[in-house]
Amino acid sequence: MLTTGNATPTSRTIPGGSLTILALKTDLSAPTTVRLDGNFGRRRFPPAESDRNFSDAELPGFGLRVRRSGGIGTWFVMLHRRGRRVRLTLGKADRTSAADARTAARKALAAAALDGLPVPTPKPNRITLEAFADEFMRDYGPRWKPATRNTSADILRRELLPAFGRHAVAEIARTDVNRWRDSLAGPREAVFNRAVPVLSVMLQYAEKLGYRRKGSNPCRGIPRYKRQLPERYLSPAEYRHLGRALAAAETDHPSAVAAIRLLLFTGARCGEIATLEWAWVKPDRLALPDSKTGAKTVYLNAPARDVMVRLKKQSGTKLVFPSNRVSIPINLGVFWTKLRRTCALPDVRLHDLRHSFASTAIMDGVPLATIGKLLGHGLPETTARYAHLADDTIADAAQRVSGSLAKCLGLEP
Repeated sequence: MLTTGNATPTSRTIPGGSLTILALKTDLSAPTTVRLDGNFGRRRFPPAESDRNFSDAELPGFGLRVRRSGGIGTWFVMLHRRGRRVRLTLGKADRTSAADARTAARKALAAAALDGLPVPTPKPNRITLEAFADEFMRDYGPRWKPATRNTSADILRRELLPAFGRHAVAEIARTDVNRWRDSLAGPREAVFNRAVPVLSVMLQYAEKLGYRRKGSNPCRGIPRYKRQLPERYLSPAEYRHLGRALAAAETDHPSAVAAIRLLLFTGARCGEIATLEWAWVKPDRLALPDSKTGAKTVYLNAPARDVMVRLKKQSGTKLVFPSNRVSIPINLGVFWTKLRRTCALPDVRLHDLRHSFASTAIMDGVPLATIGKLLGHGLPETTARYAHLADDTIADAAQRVSGSLAKCLGLEP
């Protein structure tokens, strides 16, 4: 039975029977309250003098509207938005079921009730590290120097993608990083030490893009493996063997020999000498616009200046030490690999010439701070690795002094 605020009962008798149906002559301007279900929604209503609205008996605001032309009704919901009463159409009753319309009405009412309240923070993007890798290298790669960019791209391809490629960037946790660290224990510890900074920078950039929660970088505080850095210093006898080998090779490889001698006399890095340009050469120094630690001055002592004076510029290149293809720097590694075998020094790396320069300086009493400036170290801690050599030099001096005193005191055995 339908109920309204203003209704007058009338009766109608079905022909051929005695059943009397009580009908209501309603005020069509007022909404009628009824349980809106599928059966009611599928009804076809006859034409009337005005539109008719049926409100749901259970869900306030949910209703069915029938045009005065009759036919199938349209679901709607009445709600308040910013202080205004709004009717939202939910679909025709012959296309949208009552259950779906009721669900849509509940969502619309809930959204209207939350309008103006703080919106919860959306969940992070579930992009995988593999999908993020190209975006990262495109955006962040140009910040790195070419050599660093190439090395980082290789680490990403060989190490990080196999380990974390399928992980969602937002879900890489500290336990995942620790598990990866443990898997590289032993002979591949150096790989972890080189790769974890790349992963850390990637996840830090992901935070800036909103792919991860701010301050959630799982690499922060992860300890690196402690490694005994190789220390190889040339002895005076080995210097003599190397000098003879360089003199013998000078006729066939004058450019490579000159570059090796500059490494010996200056303690510069191999790449700094191999890529040296004439524009950076000054009378008493090399003014490098960029290096591993930024702009750097390499001071030329007398032997180094003598090497530079003997060099001749080659046409078609700005490089001091070009390869056979004048636009490409010389590859000192290939030459050194062959040369060191001729003087029985197969275990000496080019970088060991830099260590030997520092060792010689310490034995000559040069302070560590000065050595750090000569080598172009960015941090004092880097130079501090040579501190034990200074201790050995001081201990040796103390031994010589004590020996002299003992002799004066008549205690020498």
